[in-house]
Amino acid sequence: MDQPEDFQSGAEFRAATARELLQRALENLSQEHLKRFRHKLRDAPQDGRSIPWGRLQGADALNLVEELIQFYGPEPALDVTRKTLKRADIRDVAEQLKEDRLKRLGPSSSSLLSVSEYKKKYREHVLQQHAKVKERNARSVKINKRFTKLLIAREGAASVDGALGPADERETQRARRSDTHTFNRLFGRDGEGQRPLTVLLQGPAGIGKTMAAKKILYDWAAGKLYHGQVDFAFFLPCRELLERPGTCSLAGLILDQCPGRSAPVRLLLARAERLLFILDGADELPPPAPADAAPCTDPFEEAEGARVLSGLMGKTLLPGARLLVTARATAPGRLQSRLCSPQCAEVCGFSDKDKKKYFHKFFREEWLAEQAYRSVKENETLFALCFVPFVCWIVCTVLRQQLDLGQDLSRTSKTTTSVYLFFVASFLSSAPAADGPQVQGELRKLCRLAREGLLGHRAQFAEKDLERLQLRGSKIQRLFLSKKELPGVLETEVTYQFMDQSFQEFFAALSYLLDDKGDRAPADSVGALLRGNAELHGHLALTTRFLFGLLNTERMRDVERHFGCVVSERVKQDVLRWVQDQGHQRAAPEGTQETEAPEGREELEEDEDELNYVLELLYCLYETQEGAFVSQALRGLPELALERVCLSRMDVVVLSYCIRCCPEGQALRLVSCGLAPAHEKKKKKNLMKRLHGSLGGSSSRATMKKTQASPLRSLFEAMTDQHCGLSSLTLCRCKLSDSVCRDLSEALRAAPALTELGLLQNGLSEAGLRVLSEGLAWPQCRVRKLRVQQPTLQEALHYLIGALSQSSALTSLDLSDCQLPEPVVTYLCRVLQQSGCRLQTLR
Repeated sequence: MDQPEDFQSGAEFRAATARELLQRALENLSQEHLKRFRHKLRDAPQDGRSIPWGRLQGADALNLVEELIQFYGPEPALDVTRKTLKRADIRDVAEQLKEDRLKRLGPSSSSLLSVSEYKKKYREHVLQQHAKVKERNARSVKINKRFTKLLIAREGAASVDGALGPADERETQRARRSDTHTFNRLFGRDGEGQRPLTVLLQGPAGIGKTMAAKKILYDWAAGKLYHGQVDFAFFLPCRELLERPGTCSLAGLILDQCPGRSAPVRLLLARAERLLFILDGADELPPPAPADAAPCTDPFEEAEGARVLSGLMGKTLLPGARLLVTARATAPGRLQSRLCSPQCAEVCGFSDKDKKKYFHKFFREEWLAEQAYRSVKENETLFALCFVPFVCWIVCTVLRQQLDLGQDLSRTSKTTTSVYLFFVASFLSSAPAADGPQVQGELRKLCRLAREGLLGHRAQFAEKDLERLQLRGSKIQRLFLSKKELPGVLETEVTYQFMDQSFQEFFAALSYLLDDKGDRAPADSVGALLRGNAELHGHLALTTRFLFGLLNTERMRDVERHFGCVVSERVKQDVLRWVQDQGHQRAAPEGTQETEAPEGREELEEDEDELNYVLELLYCLYETQEGAFVSQALRGLPELALERVCLSRMDVVVLSYCIRCCPEGQALRLVSCGLAPAHEKKKKKNLMKRLHGSLGGSSSRATMKKTQASPLRSLFEAMTDQHCGLSSLTLCRCKLSDSVCRDLSEALRAAPALTELGLLQNGLSEAGLRVLSEGLAWPQCRVRKLRVQQPTLQEALHYLIGALSQSSALTSLDLSDCQLPEPVVTYLCRVLQQSGCRLQTLR
């Protein structure tokens, strides 16, 4: 343990003095008093803990001193001894010990309070410190008023084995609203009765992970969470700790959060199972290098912040403590491998009902809130984006300005990038015309600051950084940077950071357009950014997505108009070339098997990152909202494969757009994909409604179920677009519901380019197979090659075989792994002899 010499000498002096006082007090006791003292020490545990009787029985005065110091620590042992002497009615010795301690060590400080006494004081401190949170505009509001409930789904609630069917068919898979009950369930027992010690809370940028973590801390302090399980909870912002100069210890980090930096730290750490550490933003931790030092195991060891955090996450440091870890869901496999048996949960954002509640919280006037909400809801895409709380805040902020001016945001914003750009542009437009050039210049410097920080893994900036770029005290600094004052050794340290991390990432992306110079250093170019983020995950993922979004031709014109500069097309061409090169480098070898899953944890993590790459690239392309660009980019990716992915509603929107724009010859393969929960659990109908439903008869219920759209309808509709070049679709182990089969059947009748269809082990029902066969038999269906693996429902295959005599396009049929019963084989032979059958190849 590396501690300052003066600290060590002071601590050693106090420990030696405490030992001397204990020896003097206990050595003066008679044998009768010593016996009584031992029994009282056993019968009155301190904070629920007491020295085992086997170590007390028969111990003399010197042995008792050693046991007391070893178990409680030197100075806390003095308090325990004095209280035990009073309970044993040896009051004269207790008073003498109190006087001697006062003379030699001074009055007992709050750090020497017992854990039970300190617990109340610390909870009150947390309530006071976290009662208010700062809005993005630096306005402080009460956390209970600011916090809007989010949807949170525990792992297993969004199983990739779930059917690709309507979300309301799978009640057990739904996300739950983030109330006290849901927060308590995060550390609830699993199916085997075990409680997790680590919970990983994941979600995209701006979804509300930090706010949820702070609300958990606040509710714990208010006595609403983990009652009787957690005595102390500590909030550790990972990014700040990683950027903190010098070394730190876990004990020191705990003291930093305690009033007056005083707490019975040793007693707290001795009961690690009663501690909760909230690690916010753990995805910021750099990957461990092979040459890294051994993991941190001592809470008093001074080490780099990354080592301390890694020790907590890997359970080499306080293995019994509880951890709540928040992280962006960029590369979940890599982070989960650093955690010890984590229970994973996903923050799914606002439900539609919660979006409306947020609008009413933001706009105080009822009529204004309704007007703003309706204007956004008319734009389906923009309304969908508002599931992210931070995007919702930006939309509301700009709407408040635009509604005052009689303008409408919903007509101009379809992507996250456009929402952010509109937000920044609205502030530029509000500046006086005379200040325009100066504000534009300051904004370009802010973008440069954002890029420098991002590439250097920095989120906090010193005053000298702002002075270097002449930003200190500027209007742009006041708008987009928040000031933070930290107590330093000699004076208060002032730092600045962007109002939200996502704004730093947006401005960093914008810098590549505003500062596109041919003489830029190679390490500072767009190519360097993309090469550094080749896997499309990590701290550059959102910046890359923003960069794609800014390449839209219309948005590039907006940038030129609002920021007073010329944007070169060269950046766009560089990005397009990179995407196409990536596709060639990742081309899958022929003969890849859909049915084999990788074995081994490392292979799974690598495979998850690869699959995450495909979906993230689609998000990047979606941000461009430029069909020609998407079509050109996808020429380098002839097959899009999504495996073991829980598709959210936004994922389906993104996938549908890219398929609508895809070039001729494009292939799409979905393997073991399911739908992530997107809706909260519906309330039970009251008795009258249920009676009315039952009186309506089974036919009305059947009609409702029949007309219900599947969550993949937008994807299948995209396949029917006349510009869609999708020629091959494979669905493997996706458990297709009847509604999905119906919508796919409709698409088969009109898809202009689809010539190959694979349906492999999808658990089709007889009704689903029948409706798909109807689509394949449709005269306009262009499917020539059909592959089916359906081990069950052998008798129902006659529907599929019947389509052979009606299809004018189907020439190849593969029924591998389909065990055909004799009547079906007889029917197949009869159909093959019919003149209308065009089949040339049968497997």
